[in-house]
Amino acid sequence: MTTKNDKAILVGVDGSDASFKATWWAANYAKHAGLTLQIVCAYSLPSYAAVSFDATYTAMGDDAVAHSDAEEILSKAKAIADQQGVSAETLIVTGDPSSVFVELSRNYNLIVIGNRGKGGLAERLLGTTSSSLPAYAYCPIVVVPYTDDDGTVMHLNNTITRVAVGSDESKWGLKALEIAAAFAHAWGAKLTVISAVPALRNGRTEEGVLDSYKDDLDTRLEPIVKQYPELEIDKSVVPGSAVDALTAASKENDVVVVGSRGRGGFTGLLLGSISQGLLQHSVSPVYVVPRKYVEAAETELAKVPASPADVPTVPVEKIEGVEPVAVPTAGESVAEQVSEKIDPEH
Repeated sequence: MTTKNDKAILVGVDGSDASFKATWWAANYAKHAGLTLQIVCAYSLPSYAAVSFDATYTAMGDDAVAHSDAEEILSKAKAIADQQGVSAETLIVTGDPSSVFVELSRNYNLIVIGNRGKGGLAERLLGTTSSSLPAYAYCPIVVVPYTDDDGTVMHLNNTITRVAVGSDESKWGLKALEIAAAFAHAWGAKLTVISAVPALRNGRTEEGVLDSYKDDLDTRLEPIVKQYPELEIDKSVVPGSAVDALTAASKENDVVVVGSRGRGGFTGLLLGSISQGLLQHSVSPVYVVPRKYVEAAETELAKVPASPADVPTVPVEKIEGVEPVAVPTAGESVAEQVSEKIDPEH
């Protein structure tokens, strides 16, 4: 499995088209970054079919059937990855996926999940503050949208050319800016840095306040400009809601990066119900820098980790409920059918 110096990307699937779309994105990124890919399917009994899977089942509470369904889902996901030229390993997780995914997150560069709204794996990992993966994971999380607010299935680009990041002065916001810059640089993409200015009681923002935010943003960007002198950076200081600003940015950028600390500003956007805020309305993948990735890892390492590779791994055999499995890759025709559903411009 993965080691500290060879961490993979993990994508979670539950049989939904949204999770297969996340697999497509994860495989495309893994290929570009030169990383390996692992795919995990999670289920719990007795209600796995109603809560987690879209697969057909024959006996509620039958572990053998649930396991077989999980293998079938993984087989399809492997076929999607194979289309990208990526050979993926596969895992099955039983029990509560939230706690297991948090432990697994120590072993990965990135975890990718698809957001299909109500139900499925995404809601179980994102839906509550107490178990929110964006809050407690030890590596960044990417949430891939399936449709826009009107139900239109979103197209995903093979090449990332524009990256947006929500920037504030917190250590979570600074880490998000650092990661976004590195991400954009790796793709040769343009970086748009957005700072939202809260409105005053009268609903207006004073010009002097805007100028102050602009100065603060310039200061935060100084080390980024020095580190990536060739990186094209666009600065945007906007009055009003951080959620609105980043949602608007998602329509013009291939990825939106944001920190998560649980309260206030950009870094408080992502906890709570996925029916609210950026994760619900973004039309591009949202790259989340989790609270625990900065806080807990910082405590353990005496510094903010430069990358997920700095976070100590946990042997998979010590994580209860995780089972590596070898499943065949579904045929090319199956992958083609799935691809036509998950991307209208396929």
